[in-house]
Amino acid sequence: MFMSTYPSVLLIYTGGTIGMIENPETGALEAFNFDQLQENMPELKRFNYRISSYQFTPPIDSSDMEPALWAKLVKIISYNYDYFDGFVILHGTDTMAYTASALSFMLENLSKPVILTGSQLPIGMLRTDGKENLITSIEIAAAKNNDGTAVVPEVCIFFENLLLRGNRTTKINAENFNAFRSYNYPSLATAGIHIKYEYDKIRKADPKQKLIPHYLFDTNVIVLTLFPGIQENMIRNIFHTPSLKAVVLKTYGSGNAPQKPWFINLLKEATAKGIIIVNISQCSTGSVEMGRYETGMHLLDAGIISGYDSTVESVITKLMFLLGHGYTPHKIRRMMNNPVAGEFTIPEM
Repeated sequence: MFMSTYPSVLLIYTGGTIGMIENPETGALEAFNFDQLQENMPELKRFNYRISSYQFTPPIDSSDMEPALWAKLVKIISYNYDYFDGFVILHGTDTMAYTASALSFMLENLSKPVILTGSQLPIGMLRTDGKENLITSIEIAAAKNNDGTAVVPEVCIFFENLLLRGNRTTKINAENFNAFRSYNYPSLATAGIHIKYEYDKIRKADPKQKLIPHYLFDTNVIVLTLFPGIQENMIRNIFHTPSLKAVVLKTYGSGNAPQKPWFINLLKEATAKGIIIVNISQCSTGSVEMGRYETGMHLLDAGIISGYDSTVESVITKLMFLLGHGYTPHKIRRMMNNPVAGEFTIPEM
């Protein structure tokens, strides 16, 4: 294993606003060569760290992010895993929560920090939030306990002074610097004068276990959001989509849905065919409790799985991940009922 007396961090620039610079003639934002990072951020030279960088060429707008690019990120991290103490991924904000969720499942036995960050303003602009986000992310990625283990050995998003578990995070704001929120799980750290870590909230890892990278995904998944007046033929057409394997069903409140016989029958038909249906709430805060009201009990009887307090980003990427491995519907249902990377909390009975 490569040893260094200095903390080492690999920066992976995928694209996004943080790596853009304004064209003085057109005013349009264009990606700059990330080797110019030190020119735009002389502050990095003050770190007593070994910082290396890898740049996607061409940079990817986060709207174009997809599983093949998640696999590329995993390959980069896996290949460099023994040579760096931590990893910082610079990423566009629009799909950052999807990427963070996906990586949390793809990097099995992760014992080093993988921090995703970005900015709402380009790093070359005077009021940019990118510099603070990047500098603090690097510091967190390099942070170690007294025994040499990583302080935060999991996939996280750092934005506007808060370190959040990646698969608990959702983008909630396109205008302000506080773009992300983790509604159902506390922040893992807060950056003020010092970085205050919430050690009891951070996942524990065993650095002796070997990292197992995963690359397989199956995207035959759809999100179905219920609303008053939704039509039977619409839902029927969705459930009869060729090759459909899983549905993320966004229900009301604590997991409630219409009791109409046609709706319940369609759900039963779908689950009988092996389609996995996971129930998550349209509410940002709170958890699905299908046994709480009669409207939720009907879903349980139809074979619907509870998503508890999961984010839609987490559920959809976990389903794609599990489907990609070719597991049986029975095994997928069992694995969706158990958190594998801290992605949801099962309420205490």
